[in-house]
Amino acid sequence: MQQALLQNCVALAHDSRTPRCQRPVPFSASGAVLASGPQSAARAHGRARCVQVQSTAETLIARPAAEALDFGEYMKQRAVLVNEALERSVPLQYPEVINESMRYSLLAGGKRVRPCLCLAACEAVGGDLGTAIPAACAMEMLHTMSLIHDDLPSMDNDDFRRGKPTNHKVYGEEVAILAGDALLALAFEYVARETRGVSADRIVRVICEIGKAVGAEGLVAGQIVDIKSEGMAEKVGLDTLQYIHEHKTAALLEASVVCGALLGGADDTEVGRLREYARNIGLAFQVVDDILDITQSTEVLGKTAGKDLLSDKATYPSLLGLERSRQVAVELIAAAKAQLAGYPAERVAPLLGLADYIGARSN
Repeated sequence: MQQALLQNCVALAHDSRTPRCQRPVPFSASGAVLASGPQSAARAHGRARCVQVQSTAETLIARPAAEALDFGEYMKQRAVLVNEALERSVPLQYPEVINESMRYSLLAGGKRVRPCLCLAACEAVGGDLGTAIPAACAMEMLHTMSLIHDDLPSMDNDDFRRGKPTNHKVYGEEVAILAGDALLALAFEYVARETRGVSADRIVRVICEIGKAVGAEGLVAGQIVDIKSEGMAEKVGLDTLQYIHEHKTAALLEASVVCGALLGGADDTEVGRLREYARNIGLAFQVVDDILDITQSTEVLGKTAGKDLLSDKATYPSLLGLERSRQVAVELIAAAKAQLAGYPAERVAPLLGLADYIGARSN
């Protein structure tokens, strides 16, 4: 059963027509679906499609991630664009304390993976980079909000983030909660107010995508299942763990890519392929995160190491072992890269590079 569930996880975890909010459907050891109805049919369709994806991945994974692209330089340049916009997005004004708190976490550094994914997806479909900058900033605002709230004593109770004291340790819990709330609201406002050169219809689709990613069908759903599963590591199976990671972590990565594609003018077919790319790298991101939590130090991670073990949380290493978890991450990255087959190499080089970066990161 565990192996069959794992195959379901590594293969495209959800068909693009299957809502993310549905719990993953398990398979029996023989591969038979253990449920009936339209959800099962959609899942079976997705599983059959995985054979094609994996064969394509075998050729694509051998392809250099960023032909004619200095990936490190690309990330630096995109981070500069995003950081400059973020700096302007939260001016220091009365009441200063809330804006200081927002800026403290928003401008604390970080890899800017979500904004870069948004920009890279826009470029991959031939869009104008400038149209996606507001959405890219919104992704970082939402990510920062989730970190501020996740670090609170009532949640993960963490003292460090990005190598610095967490927001509530500096400003207090009340201000930290409000700073997160303000960043959540600002993300929607910023997209609506600052996006230029895109139809109103596409901007509305972007706003809907963002709302779903952070609400009760996305991040919040993953967070609540994670909270309710704490201290129950032995009772949490792979399907529940996958649900948590797909919603708590992968949903915002997915939204980053899809919003970039929409703003770049992608049609529904392209959006579907890039959504699958994002879902795979999103799950891989969390698998790697689980691995790093037990293999890296607090200094390297920039946050407290070993928290999952101390909280008795189920992780991929605890369920599958460390080596198999590493293999799962590699397979997910390969499946993600397979979705980029057929695009001009120079246009998808950043997305290929980001996939490899997510799989190989050390913090």
